[in-house]
Amino acid sequence: MSAPATSRVWFITGTSKGLGRALLEEVLRRGERVVATLRRREVLEPLARRYPPAQLLVLRLDVSSHAEIKQAFRATEEHFGRLDVVVNNAGYAVEGEIEAVPDDVAREQMEVAFWGPANIVKESIRFFRNVNPPGQGGRVLNITSVCGYSSNPTLSYYCAAKFALEAFTESFIKEMLPEWNIKGVIVEPGGFRTDWNAASLVRIPAPPQYDSPDSPTVQFRKMIAQTYIGDPAKAAKALVQIADMDELPLRIQLGTECLLVVRNKAMKTIQDGENHAELAHSTNMDGVDKDAVLAMFKEIDT
Repeated sequence: MSAPATSRVWFITGTSKGLGRALLEEVLRRGERVVATLRRREVLEPLARRYPPAQLLVLRLDVSSHAEIKQAFRATEEHFGRLDVVVNNAGYAVEGEIEAVPDDVAREQMEVAFWGPANIVKESIRFFRNVNPPGQGGRVLNITSVCGYSSNPTLSYYCAAKFALEAFTESFIKEMLPEWNIKGVIVEPGGFRTDWNAASLVRIPAPPQYDSPDSPTVQFRKMIAQTYIGDPAKAAKALVQIADMDELPLRIQLGTECLLVVRNKAMKTIQDGENHAELAHSTNMDGVDKDAVLAMFKEIDT
C-alpha cells in the first residue's frame, strides 16, 4: 500500500547502513515518504522493490558535492512537491594522531562531515520557505556526535568537523524568522553498534613516538572499541520521536555514556567560569557595570 499523499516527506543522507539505514526502514514502516540518499543506489535495490516510488525515492548523493546536493533537492521537489524533515546523517571518521593525519585526508573529513551538512541546511531552508506552503516550514535534524561536544584523542579532525556543525546549527536556528516555522536540533549519538568502527572509520597508523602503553592515544583506541552500547533500531525510533516534538531542544543525546560525557563537560565549563570569574571581569573597560552586562546578555541568550 502506498503512503498517503499527505504524509510527511523525509530527506535522509547516508542511508546505506548504520543509523541512516535504520531510520529509513523505520520511517517506511510508519507509512511516511522518504528521499533516501547514498553514494551507491544499488545498495537499496531490495527496499526499492518493496516500496513504490510514491513512497521511496532513492538518489545518489555525494554530500561533498554542492552540485549533487542541489540536484537532489530539485529531484525531491519534482517527485514529492514537499519536504518536512531533513536528517543530516552521512559521514565517516578519521582516526589518527594529529601529526599523523595528512592534510588532504583531514580536509576531506571536513568536506564530508561539515561542509556537506552545511550545504544541505542551506538547500533545506530554501525548500522549506519557498517550496512548501507558507508557514508549513520543516525540521532539520543534524546528527553530530558526543565528539561534537567533547573532543577525544585520535579523532581530532572528526571532532573538529562535528564541533563546527554544532556551532553552525546554533546559528542556523537563531537566524530563522518565526513565521517560517523552520526549526533545527543537534542530535549527539554515543557509540552505536554499526560499522562506524569498521568500514566508516579511516585508520591512520600511529607514529612510533606514540607507541607506548602510557600514550593517551593508545589507551583511547583500546577503550573506544568497548563502548558501543547503542542499538541503531532504537535510535531510529528516538529520531522519529524527536521529529514529532512540538518544541525542539537545542541538543539531545542518544546513549547513556553520551549523556554522562555531555553533562560532565557542561558542569566543568560552568565550574571553570565560576572559578575564574574575576579574571573575566577584569578585562572590562573602566566604568562598565558587569551586572548590567550580565543581565543584558542573559536576556539575549534566552
